[in-house]
Amino acid sequence: MSVIETADAEGGGSLHQRILSDIRERIMSGAWAPGHRIPFEHELSAQYNCSRMTVNKALSQLAKAGLIERRRRSGSFVRQPQSQAAVLEIHDIRVEVEALGLPYRYERVARHKRRSDAEDRALLELGAAARVLALECRHFAGKRPFAHEQRLINLAAVPEAGDEEFLGSAPGPWLIGRVPWSEAEHRIRAVAADKHIAASLDIAAGAPCLVVERRTWSAEHPVTHVRFTYAAESHTLVARFTPSQG
Repeated sequence: MSVIETADAEGGGSLHQRILSDIRERIMSGAWAPGHRIPFEHELSAQYNCSRMTVNKALSQLAKAGLIERRRRSGSFVRQPQSQAAVLEIHDIRVEVEALGLPYRYERVARHKRRSDAEDRALLELGAAARVLALECRHFAGKRPFAHEQRLINLAAVPEAGDEEFLGSAPGPWLIGRVPWSEAEHRIRAVAADKHIAASLDIAAGAPCLVVERRTWSAEHPVTHVRFTYAAESHTLVARFTPSQG
């Protein structure tokens, strides 16, 4: 046994923790992107001058944490972050990303105030023309795009939104903090990424995506319509039910 391994065994697993931390840091920083092959056990064993058992322990812990995927005879690979969201919840994407152990970043792509057109009125269920704010945003998990957001806000219901630039914070949490919603509707569907969505999410055109559309109302007044698009491989929707009575 090497001197380093002896220190590992006697020092509470310091070498194991070092391997664990080094690999985790490369994944979290984006240096090793999803799909990147982790060096083989024998390569890590030589790099850290330790036994394969120590390396295996670190890799097993990373796999258990969902950061890597171990494939028989192929090696270990960085996993695509897997997000889970409750179907009926109005959740904050920042919380969703940080629950994956990844740094969150938000980017406003476009902002337009305009008089509603026929499509806007259909999406918001407006009975007549009104002023709306149209926003396009991106949410990131680490260095990778996580979700593409397209949102309409009814300025008759939330006039102060017309003065907000939404450069530093996403519109979803801003709205929740200012407008108490009384009713919400969710629609979920699968689509193939068009060129615009593919470029926004850094995926191939035609790749499968999951779209979550939501409308909210406050005292029967439509507030917002939002469409979140996720790469299908990175997002899972979860619903829990109890037996109905009767």
